[in-house]
Amino acid sequence: MKISLAEKKSELLDGLRQVRGEILTAAREFRPGEEAIPFVGVWSLLDLLAHLAGWDVANRQAAREILAGALPSFYAHQGKDWAEYNARLVSQYRVDSLTEMLRFVSQTHLALLDELEALPARDLFADHGVRKGSYRVIIGRLLEAERKDEARHLLQIDDFLNKRRK
Repeated sequence: MKISLAEKKSELLDGLRQVRGEILTAAREFRPGEEAIPFVGVWSLLDLLAHLAGWDVANRQAAREILAGALPSFYAHQGKDWAEYNARLVSQYRVDSLTEMLRFVSQTHLALLDELEALPARDLFADHGVRKGSYRVIIGRLLEAERKDEARHLLQIDDFLNKRRK
């Protein structure tokens, strides 16, 4: 059974909401001081949350750029595993207070979702003629990549918390 674009949009946005909600819930389990302990390479929870906030901002801008027929500007910074760009995002958006970081990353995500909710479903999944090489850059694909990245980060957070509990 084929699902409609509206259903596909709903599933995608619900998936983004769910994984971010789980990340925020897990992040609230960190004890004072733990938010600064590196556990994702050199990244701490604060760094990871800043990374997520940065991609929320980048993907909001990317959606606007794609709708205008332009390649998202973040592609100018593409490198191996996006490491340099991610470091830039962490530097730009990191706050040293977990409470403030949680508030901020919630706000950036809500702003992204609000903007996406306002778009017709077809705009999320349509080919607007934007290419990176032979790759078709589509808003829905960027968002699905974000959801998968966040699901991976949720597992990393859960691993940290599970090791601490032992």
